[in-house]
Amino acid sequence: MWYLTDAQITEFVGRYLWPFFRISALFMTMPIVGTRLVTARVKVVLGFSVTLLVVPLLPPMPSIPPLSIASLLIIIQQIIIGITLGFFLQIVFHVFVLAGQFMAMKMGLGFASMNDPANGVTVTVVSQYYLILVTLLFLSVNGHLAVIQMVIESFTTYPVSEKGFGVDVFWQVASSASWMFSRALLVAMPVLTSLLVVNLAFGVMSRSAPQMNVFAVGFPITLLFGLILIWYSMPSFLPNYHLFVEEGFNVLYNFLDVR
Repeated sequence: MWYLTDAQITEFVGRYLWPFFRISALFMTMPIVGTRLVTARVKVVLGFSVTLLVVPLLPPMPSIPPLSIASLLIIIQQIIIGITLGFFLQIVFHVFVLAGQFMAMKMGLGFASMNDPANGVTVTVVSQYYLILVTLLFLSVNGHLAVIQMVIESFTTYPVSEKGFGVDVFWQVASSASWMFSRALLVAMPVLTSLLVVNLAFGVMSRSAPQMNVFAVGFPITLLFGLILIWYSMPSFLPNYHLFVEEGFNVLYNFLDVR
């Protein structure tokens, strides 16, 4: 009769348990999958399915009893690693959301806000449009597969152990907020500059014709010009998307020590 020893059971459980926590934490926080539109049950099932597929590709796991203090510390470290990766991917996506906020505020659409069902916050319609566009582009270029490959490679550079990310990694993630603001400003800069010229023109008109109501005339024209400028800036959206997403993944690979 075939028997399983305690060591074999411990090795089998540990080999699937710890990667499951890292992958599931990533899916809980990353864009698209980690939104509120995807239920927690679906995220857990997806994390479990991906874990079953990628475990044969992972390095050997430490032989530590699953029901021990050391195992609890390892689980906490895996959750922190997964959350950190997902949070940084959120920063990459929100470059374009923030750019949409800049444009909407400048063209007078700041009041036209709507509830974002994915994140449960209120954003402008321009930001929601850019978020949908970025999501479709991310899926069309197999960005989700790149994320799975990245998390597989992270098990080589940051193997399952009680030691996780260092303080420098968290500092890089916090410093990426400045990168997000600067790239969002680059995306919105053509529209912002053009609308500034339109506003200056209205300023000159108000001085030359004081009897004209600039606010009544300027608001619809600024809104119309803003929509036209966004339309004309769409050809540059795809190169900007590839550039900034590649920069984001390079930073992510940098602090994962993945080459």
